[in-house]
Amino acid sequence: MRSAQILATLVLFLFITSCSSTAQFPISRIVPAAEIKAKKTTNSNNNHVLELKIRNLASADRLNPAGNNYSVWVVTKDNGVRNVGQLNVDNAEQSSFEATTPFDFDEIFITVEEQGNLASPKGREISRTKI
Repeated sequence: MRSAQILATLVLFLFITSCSSTAQFPISRIVPAAEIKAKKTTNSNNNHVLELKIRNLASADRLNPAGNNYSVWVVTKDNGVRNVGQLNVDNAEQSSFEATTPFDFDEIFITVEEQGNLASPKGREISRTKI
């Protein structure tokens, strides 16, 4: 009976972790102290959820040249590049970001921008990773 419970717990754990992907962003030349981790999951509505955990990211207005915000972009499998939101960082030691999109994606990148809600990236790319 005990081994059946252990096996069931292991199967449940494997099922839960198989539904998510994680990635570490490489060190940025523009904001080298920043540590950014990404996690992609699928929710019950079959939408894709992106979670970012960010440490030591300087506020966009402290960069040279300065920006107003960081924009988060995903490269979708069928619909090109999509803006999924803005990071509002105020020299935070730690911050987080979460976005939900119907588009399946396999790559994420962050840019520093002068304005938000852009349809395509205009600013400098901070970092990029595949997930």
